[in-house]
Amino acid sequence: MPSLKDLKNRISSVKSTRKITSAMKMVAGSKLRRAQEKAESARPYERRMSRMLSSLASSLAESKTPVPRLIAGTGKDEEVLIVAITSDRGLCGAFNSNVVRETRRMIHQHESQNKKVSLICVGRKGRDILRKDFASKILFSIENLGRKGGMSFSEGSELNDKILALFNDGKFDSCYIVYNRFKSVISQIVTIKQLIPFAIETEADGAKIEPLIGLKFEPNQKAILESLLPKALAVTLYGTLLESMAGAQAAQMTAMDNATRNAGDMINKLTLNYNRSRQAFITKELIEIISGAEAV
Repeated sequence: MPSLKDLKNRISSVKSTRKITSAMKMVAGSKLRRAQEKAESARPYERRMSRMLSSLASSLAESKTPVPRLIAGTGKDEEVLIVAITSDRGLCGAFNSNVVRETRRMIHQHESQNKKVSLICVGRKGRDILRKDFASKILFSIENLGRKGGMSFSEGSELNDKILALFNDGKFDSCYIVYNRFKSVISQIVTIKQLIPFAIETEADGAKIEPLIGLKFEPNQKAILESLLPKALAVTLYGTLLESMAGAQAAQMTAMDNATRNAGDMINKLTLNYNRSRQAFITKELIEIISGAEAV
C-alpha cells in the first residue's frame, strides 16, 4: 500500500495536470470558433466555383472542344500523388492517426495496382509517422501553416502552385487529398478528395448541372476555363486546409475535455484512498495505544 506522502504527492501531480488540460481546452475552444467560421464561410464559394466550372466544362464537351489538361488528365494512370493533411501538434485524440491510417491504405492499394506513389505531408505529426515507412516517397513536407493569425489563402495558393508545377513536370497523373472534414465539435470525418484531374460534377444539391448554352464568352470558353481552373484548385485546397484546421481544434478541445474529466475522477479516487489509508493509520495507532495501556 502506498504511503500517505506518496498519495498526497500523486494527488498534487494530477491536480497540476488537470489545470494544464483545462487551460488547453479553453485555448482550443477559442481557436475553434474562428477556424469553424472560416471553414463554413468557404464552403459556399467552393461549391459555386465547382458548379460553374462543371457547367463550363460540360459546354466544352458538347461543342467537342478539347478540355484543358487539368480536366482531361495526362491520359495515363501510372503515378499518384497523395497530399496527407494532419496537424502540427498532438493531444487531439485519433485526429492524426486516422489520416495516417487512410493514407497507408491508399498507398498499399495503389502499389498493389503497380502504380508509383508520391507523398506530400502537410503537418508535422503526419510527416513524422509516415516517414518511418515511406521516407523515400515524401517529396516535401510543410509545417506551421496558419500559425500566424490563422490560415491565409496565400498559404494554400503556395502549396497549390507547387502541386501544379509537379503536374506540369509530369511527376504524377492524379492527385488526391486525405484530410479530416469538420462536421461538428465531436465528429471529424476522414475524407478523400480528388484534386487533379479536376472532378466534373453532374449534380449539385439534388439538381442536374446543365451546360452553359446561349451565352457569349470572351475570349472563348476554353481560355476562360484554363484561366479559372488553377484558381479553382487553389480554392479547393484552401477549403480542405480550413476544414482540417477546424477539425484539429475541435479534436483537441474534445480530447482535453476528456482528459480534464478523467483527471477529476482520478483525484476523487486518490482522495478516497488517501482518506481510507489515513483512517487506517489512525485506527492502528489507537489500537496500539489502547493495547499498551491495557498491558500496563
